Amino acid sequence: MSEDGTAGTLFEGGRIYTDAAGGAACAALAVCGGRVVAAGDTAELRARFPRFPRMPLDGCAVLPAFTDSHIHLAGFGFSLRDVDLRACPSLRDAVARVAAAAREARPGAWIRGGGWDKNLWPEGRFPRRDDLDPVTGAHPVVLRSKDGHTAWVNSVALVLAGITRDTPDPEGGVIARDTATGEPTGLLAERAVHLAAAAAGRPGPADVEQAVQDAAAVLHRAGIAGVHVMEGGDVLAACQRLRARGGLTLRVWMTIPEESLEAAAGLGLRTGFGDAVLRIGGVKIFSDGALGSQTASMLEPYDGQPDNLGVAVRTPEQLRALIGRASACGIAAVVHAIGDRANRSVLDAIEAAPPPADGTALRHRIEHAQLLHPQDLPRLASLGVIASMQPIHCTQDRDIADRYWGTRSRGAYAFRSLLRCGTRLAFGSDAPVETPDVLAGIYAAVARKRRHEPERPAWYPEERVTVAEAIHAYTAGAAYASGEERIKGRLLPGYVADFVALSRDPFAVPPEELPEIRVALTVVGGAVRYSASSASGSSSDSSPAGSSSRSSSGSTG
Repeated sequence: MSEDGTAGTLFEGGRIYTDAAGGAACAALAVCGGRVVAAGDTAELRARFPRFPRMPLDGCAVLPAFTDSHIHLAGFGFSLRDVDLRACPSLRDAVARVAAAAREARPGAWIRGGGWDKNLWPEGRFPRRDDLDPVTGAHPVVLRSKDGHTAWVNSVALVLAGITRDTPDPEGGVIARDTATGEPTGLLAERAVHLAAAAAGRPGPADVEQAVQDAAAVLHRAGIAGVHVMEGGDVLAACQRLRARGGLTLRVWMTIPEESLEAAAGLGLRTGFGDAVLRIGGVKIFSDGALGSQTASMLEPYDGQPDNLGVAVRTPEQLRALIGRASACGIAAVVHAIGDRANRSVLDAIEAAPPPADGTALRHRIEHAQLLHPQDLPRLASLGVIASMQPIHCTQDRDIADRYWGTRSRGAYAFRSLLRCGTRLAFGSDAPVETPDVLAGIYAAVARKRRHEPERPAWYPEERVTVAEAIHAYTAGAAYASGEERIKGRLLPGYVADFVALSRDPFAVPPEELPEIRVALTVVGGAVRYSASSASGSSSDSSPAGSSSRSSSGSTG
């Protein structure tokens, strides 16, 4: 029993960092009612809480649990069972993998998948429907690119989506067409992807719930207790149903799709509504595409593509209207921006946005903020805009960034420069685009190189951050980004009892050994959600599924 008679647990025998910055550590943590009630010396806490069951930490380093500040939660769950093309070294190999899936699928069933990256293929071109048609028969096929901003479909899918040579490009989207015939090639970019997605149909409620639970199980293996989700109302509804019956094991900060902004405003929903388990975030807005598809909106053309400035999914005027409307209603803007023109347009719109009528200070965010013009670097801090970034994109994208952005890459993934300006950072993964492995993300931020290329120089090493700064962005920085810094991101009395136990101390190992650290225990609200010692299979293989050393080619959103 606790001092007030409530049952709890005493976690002891670890090196417990109550703050993500490292520094002094204690040996024991008393947890009750899902919150930390005390942190300190083992003997002292045993005396204060003599009836608490004791759970050994076996000498592990303990940190506040990680938050993935940018994830497509159900999308990641679905990706665990879709056709995975991430490891395909060529277009030919990708087609063979789809052919195998077609042979096993029930007649007429849609074949879904993704992860393909034409930037890695020796064929040197985007795929076409002609590549798929001979091996897929009557099966409609939709395959998202690694960055999520392009879909590769076959002829059956085009027919079902109603896409012909006469179909106009949707606003903010492109239907790729054969230059000789005008016929669609089977490649859809940006908002044109929605045409195929609508034809394929949305998964049912039970399927979405299962995807969320499948994703949560993998995320707990990565030491993740919370997520900032960039998806729609069906995922929010699934999370509500799961929570009602005790099945939501992650803390979820849920964004509102831009197409639902007016409905949310009409209902009076505001950023922050909810509780410590499920909370409404900001409105998710797209300003441009992605690097991998060469659709990120640029101030100057892509290197080697003199006519390509990318795709402005929203004009500057539309961004001002959307962000202004959201801000006036007390809803923070959460805006996808990758290219330097897109980031500038978003900053301009946020600067012009009126504050909420009640004077509430909103925490607007730019998601990705991958390439910033030097003149725009200080603006995030001056406007109070959070940079929600994914370190794994930095190392995975370095080659294509150099190829398409050239010397402009000096301003890409500018972690150190942003911190120097006073910008708040929140780190995530953009899964399923990349692995949700937080230790891999920390290594990418600290080393700015890929683990499998140890002899290769760091990419713009002056933009590296320290281990403590990277961990802060996955913990306290993420808590600040969701307006929850008073209850999350630290292990102090009154804070939620969310923590991760690691096999080695990240503050004490050389940076090159960070990826070797394994998650031993993940606790959410005082409940053990993952334990390497009790997990099925080899406990040494506790890194999350979906990891990849290949180029991420941008992001889904």
